[in-house]
Amino acid sequence: MDSTKNLFYLVTTQNPKQKLLVLHNSLILVLITFYFCSCSSDTISIHKPIRDGELLISKSKTFALGFFSPGKSTSRYVGIWYNNLPIQTVVWVANRDNPINDTSGILSISPNGNLVLHRNLSSTVPIWSTNVSLPQSQRNSTSVVIAQLSDIANLVLMINNTKTVLWESFGHPTDTLLPYQRLGFDRKTNQSWFLQSWKTDDDPGTGAFTAKFSTIGKPQLFMYNHDLPWWRAGHWNGALFVGLPNLKRDMAISNVSFVEYDNYVALSYNMFDKSVITRIVVQQSGFTQTFSWDNQKTRWIRHWSEPTDQCDSYGTCGSNSNCDSSNFDDFKCTCLLGFEPKFPRDWYESRDGSGGCVRKKGESVCGNGEGFVKVVSLKVPDTSMAIAKGGLSLEECKTECFKNCSCTAYAVADVKNGGSGCLTWYGDLMDIQKLSDQGQDLFLRVDKVELANYYKKSRGFLDKKRLAAILVAFIVSVVLLLSCVYCMWRRKRKDKMMRQLNQDSSEEENDAQSNTHPNLPLFSYKTIMTATRNCGHENKLGQGGFGSVYKGCLVNGQVIAVKRLSKDSGQGKEEFKNEVTLLVKLQHRNLVRLLGCSFENEERMLVYEYLPNKSLDFFIFGMHLSYSLIELR
Repeated sequence: MDSTKNLFYLVTTQNPKQKLLVLHNSLILVLITFYFCSCSSDTISIHKPIRDGELLISKSKTFALGFFSPGKSTSRYVGIWYNNLPIQTVVWVANRDNPINDTSGILSISPNGNLVLHRNLSSTVPIWSTNVSLPQSQRNSTSVVIAQLSDIANLVLMINNTKTVLWESFGHPTDTLLPYQRLGFDRKTNQSWFLQSWKTDDDPGTGAFTAKFSTIGKPQLFMYNHDLPWWRAGHWNGALFVGLPNLKRDMAISNVSFVEYDNYVALSYNMFDKSVITRIVVQQSGFTQTFSWDNQKTRWIRHWSEPTDQCDSYGTCGSNSNCDSSNFDDFKCTCLLGFEPKFPRDWYESRDGSGGCVRKKGESVCGNGEGFVKVVSLKVPDTSMAIAKGGLSLEECKTECFKNCSCTAYAVADVKNGGSGCLTWYGDLMDIQKLSDQGQDLFLRVDKVELANYYKKSRGFLDKKRLAAILVAFIVSVVLLLSCVYCMWRRKRKDKMMRQLNQDSSEEENDAQSNTHPNLPLFSYKTIMTATRNCGHENKLGQGGFGSVYKGCLVNGQVIAVKRLSKDSGQGKEEFKNEVTLLVKLQHRNLVRLLGCSFENEERMLVYEYLPNKSLDFFIFGMHLSYSLIELR
């Protein structure tokens, strides 16, 4: 009994048990059908096509392939997108210029081994195909052709048992470059890998802008608007593309690979951190932008975008001129040395530099004493008319350019390790730009008059620079000399003051000794500090209004008590001398004996014998009271 009959029987029958049984069986049938419909694999085979509504899911579940409608469009396309992101981001489209108008499309493997897209089952002519030729001998049961979606978003058509690749989507990108994908060309196989923008957000058809490598002269990356150069990233100089200085920053988190030999050029990249989701996109506006997915903000974050200003546009200042975007208020275009505006009126009045510059009249750069001047930090000229030679030094490159009167400039081909290889330009120099960072030096051919003026200005500049350096050195020397003199004067002044102070102290000590008692010893400040351990807290016996008392031990072993008068006591030199004299006169067997004193460096200290069984508070701090009573008498 099929599901329709079950449903009919469920509606018409009146038996509750029979209704329950039919409902149970129908539910199981629905679940089984849903399971088989929702089960997705990563492979298309001859017997297993993909219809609209079904998906291929890569093994890691990172990418999905299926039918989709972009933006507000109702047209159906076959594409690849990120499977687990909340925003559907399509990275590849098969039938970008041949949409399907309904949901009847089917993607399958044809008997001749091609992956084909039909509008419906009855269609005999595919609207899109991989167009590969499979020999009849390989079309047998053991050589089954399959199409498999890999974990890097590459749809690969291959012979299943030998894994021989017949076709891959990475060889036919649309507007997005993913990690491990290539840009470049192979002349032997007549293949070219390039990016083309969408027409609009609602139409993934081939747009106006194409990012690809030129095959003329030294290979370089261009952005074309239809067939015209719109922006030039330039050639690979061994470290980066000369017109993509922002790439240097990204190379800290990614590995950029560039391979170039006779007939093959390939650029690819991958992230050091494999968990980072990133892509490079050519937008409908012609801008090339890099994005990475932010899981916290659940949105794409843009890292850089090119072009960034007027000077990035191809040929803004025409030929034989330099475009400098740092000239905010002034005209951005400047003729190279030895050249003048081709159309002066447009150049000076209209500020239109697109006409470029021409060699000044009467100048000769062929066997007439000409030479080369260095122009620093540039996006060097378009290399379509340049010749690259490896293994030459910079001096050998100069000689190579000298040999040909048509050679207008030269530069190193590879800037790594101090520079190697040779690039020589012939004829007009196109699309030169002044760069603030990661620029390259260009050696420009000029006639003897321009060369002489250049070296004259250079010498004048160097003379001014040398004079400025000498002046700065002189000023610094004078400042240092004056500083040394000042420091020496201050040191001498300090030493003089210390000597005067010590002399005054010595005189005062001598006066104190002569005026007090001839037999009363004078202790040095150092002796007392040593005895009392610098008047440490652990040696402190007490404190009174005029100072503190410390216990100490002289080098001969005698234990002493030192009264250190406070500097805030208000007692002057004479008062201290009088007190010492009075204490000497008051020596008595019932009073603690005064052993000496110290008067040094504005310190006033009295040294007593130490009596452990008596109160020094009475004998020492009470002494001032006795002294006051004597004076009153």
